[in-house]
Amino acid sequence: MANWKVIGGIAGGVIVLGAIGNAIDGGDSSTSTAPVTSTATESSDAKSGSKDSSSETKAVPNFIGMGLQSAQDTAQAAGFYTLTSHDSLGRARNQILDRDWKVCSQSVKAGKAMPTDTELDFGAVKLAETCPKTDQAEPTTVGGTMPDFAGKSVKAAKAALDSGTSVEVEDASGDGRYIIIGSNWKICTQTPKAGTALNGQPVEFTAVKFDETCP
Repeated sequence: MANWKVIGGIAGGVIVLGAIGNAIDGGDSSTSTAPVTSTATESSDAKSGSKDSSSETKAVPNFIGMGLQSAQDTAQAAGFYTLTSHDSLGRARNQILDRDWKVCSQSVKAGKAMPTDTELDFGAVKLAETCPKTDQAEPTTVGGTMPDFAGKSVKAAKAALDSGTSVEVEDASGDGRYIIIGSNWKICTQTPKAGTALNGQPVEFTAVKFDETCP
């Protein structure tokens, strides 16, 4: 006779892991492709601090190479309070802990005089990662056709598709691993193939972790 207590426990564990993964990943079902506003609580003033009602014009500092938290603090000290950030590698990761990220690009060139109510957008990668030569854009559907998602993150691919699209993702290694945090997995194969007209059909991906090689 099956041990229903054990089976129930395993099922419950999978549900909890899925919920935690979605919370960490910012929700793989999100369809937003706008830059992700950093949500860390380390220095909330750097993102939404109160500012003077009258805007001044000041030179934008050079933030390239700074830690994201230091860049935000520097921007605030210079009078710029409207700040946002995004993943320079195009993986749609949220900058949860700003001190774990470094700045690769900035939306306004250093030294340019701008009103202090101008929004500054920082492109960032994790501290151990190498900045790309240029920010990698997240994939988007064009003219209702299937993009080429090879090498893109599972999370970014899902965000590019219509929110009603049925998506199935399998571990390309064959080990049957659960794909919980989609931004940590890159796509190896896709069905339908790139260029196919999208008319509501289900989409299938195989994927491996970003530090692994597709089979």
